[in-house]
Amino acid sequence: MALVDIHIQDIIPARRSETETEDDDDDFVMDSLFDEFELPTPKLNLNEAFDEIKKSKTPPTKRKWKKAVKKSQKITDPWEIYHFDSLPIEPCIRHRYNAVTQQWTTDEVKVKMATEPFANGAMRECFRMKKMSNFAKSSDWVHAGNFVSKIYMEEVERDQYFNDVKLQMDAKVWGEEYNRHNPPKKIDICQMSILEFMDRPTKPLYHLENFMEGNYIKYNSNSGFVEEADARCTPQAFSHFSFERSGHKLIVVDIQGVGDLYTDPQIHTATGTEYNEGNLGTKGMALFFATHSCNEICHSLGLTEFDLHPTELEEHAKYVQLANNSDTHIAPSDKVKIVFRPRYSISPLEVTRYLISERQSESMDDDGTGLDALAEEDEDATSESDASMPSTPTTPHAMPMRVTPISGSKSNSNRSRYTSENSDDSTTREEEQRLFHKKNVVHRPSCVTMEKEFRRSSAPTQMSSSGRSILGQIHLELAKYHELGRFAVTEDTRNLTAAFYHLEQSAQCGILEAILSAAKVYLQQDHDILTDLHVDETETNHNEGIRYMEMAAEAGDRSAMVYMAKALDTGHGLGTERSRSWNDAINWYEQAVDMAKADDNGEFDCTLSDPNYQLQARQAEMHREGGFGLFKDPSTAGELYNEAAEGAMAGMKGRLANKYYMLAEECYGEVEEEDEDDDSNE
Repeated sequence: MALVDIHIQDIIPARRSETETEDDDDDFVMDSLFDEFELPTPKLNLNEAFDEIKKSKTPPTKRKWKKAVKKSQKITDPWEIYHFDSLPIEPCIRHRYNAVTQQWTTDEVKVKMATEPFANGAMRECFRMKKMSNFAKSSDWVHAGNFVSKIYMEEVERDQYFNDVKLQMDAKVWGEEYNRHNPPKKIDICQMSILEFMDRPTKPLYHLENFMEGNYIKYNSNSGFVEEADARCTPQAFSHFSFERSGHKLIVVDIQGVGDLYTDPQIHTATGTEYNEGNLGTKGMALFFATHSCNEICHSLGLTEFDLHPTELEEHAKYVQLANNSDTHIAPSDKVKIVFRPRYSISPLEVTRYLISERQSESMDDDGTGLDALAEEDEDATSESDASMPSTPTTPHAMPMRVTPISGSKSNSNRSRYTSENSDDSTTREEEQRLFHKKNVVHRPSCVTMEKEFRRSSAPTQMSSSGRSILGQIHLELAKYHELGRFAVTEDTRNLTAAFYHLEQSAQCGILEAILSAAKVYLQQDHDILTDLHVDETETNHNEGIRYMEMAAEAGDRSAMVYMAKALDTGHGLGTERSRSWNDAINWYEQAVDMAKADDNGEFDCTLSDPNYQLQARQAEMHREGGFGLFKDPSTAGELYNEAAEGAMAGMKGRLANKYYMLAEECYGEVEEEDEDDDSNE
């Protein structure tokens, strides 16, 4: 056998001294598998090297694990000072929620809980607790897991505890989705379950979480707070990511915890009705973006900047500086190209369900780790040592039902396929639902320019109505917050310029309330939003007001339709970019009269101002007279007068109705005269 030029430390682990024993581990550290040592590096026959490896009694890795186990057995309980040995053992029913199957499972556990809380938040107080694992081989409470139990300080409905668990487990799904996009630092959200103390009066409920050792930091809140002393990029980027990845349907905020293991998050949804009272809806989303400054991680994930006024950007200088001072920096990468697809409105909870179904059919990474793999783990088997593993029911009926991946998606062929008892019907239904979500859920940017492009590329039915843009609603909430002085020290320092900027951004997104308010501001009319704001009465501003008023009319607002009809009818307040047109005026009058449904704000007013019979009477006058591009038509005028008379009678306007009937007869008389003239001419 030829000699090979090879270093002995590349083949054989370091030999320890004859006097060293396996119990001699006071300074034990999990070293690398092959320790460095200073020895000459002679040439070695390869066969001799492998023979030397075989002579070792125990493989190096196994020997190190044995030492690690012995070391852990010698570690004293850090909670020994709290004397849990004197506390009674209490049996409890544990309720666990699986976000994949949307099912609850229960089992029995034994716990010991401290009698006094060691900390409290705004709504709950925390107790130290030890829980014996159901898989433990001994009843030694010294090695039982350290947990934290939480209870509301004020009485709440029992359903609130279950809704909180659903929220945290759904937030965990979004955390896993964030990790799939390969950020510089991965995150996780702590597992939460519910304990029901059966032997106590009223059977109280407690939230149960693993105890997190370390420096606990609240990075942001559900109302716009941002931690400045310990500013980090990852928590803020995760919140921003959840907003765009969900298509603006929700945002995960109130990020807090130890390092990047978070707990007690809050989810704001577009509707503001899901989960609990901490869900502030679009108001909470607006408060987040009022203090959010995109950092390097936001840019690396392809997230877009939220539109702010230049005066607000000056106020954001400190947040930008804090982000720049963060320890996390990323390498340059290609920008993400966002492709827009049409989508229809689905609820925020359906977005989370879509995310789960998508990940059931795609591998999360090269080793196939995903929701399916995580769903197969049992929480109790790892709860003592790993707080990040999700809970999953172990009963057969609770296993997640798999769906067939759509064409082009990645899948792991080695994974098993779970089906329900009615496999054919259930699989078809699940596939149809997932295909619907796949088509209608899309990453949606945070800037108004791309939002407008998205709306233009959407289905015509979506573009024909306003009020569906969540981003626009957020800008409207920011305008209202500025008006209320939410971000000002005193009332005199309110930033009304930024407020009007957000009002216009909201209008550009198609929010009817914002469109009407912007139109009235420019046209010098009374307005309900930004009542203290006034703009100069100029030709340019007036034309801009007419443009917004026309947008409101197209969105279905009746008052805007009437305004445009009267302006095109009389020429008053029409601006310089348009001219009188009775044809266009008749069109708007007819739309206002024929409007038999609510506008985009759910309102309908055909009697309080400009009742239909008055609009019909004016149309009759225009048809009877003719002009400005409208041909004279007394026959149509007579019909309109009759309709106006019937409307006036319904509105208890008898004298006015008689007047309209008389005018209708006059119009019909003019028709007869025209017919006679035509006959005589022939």
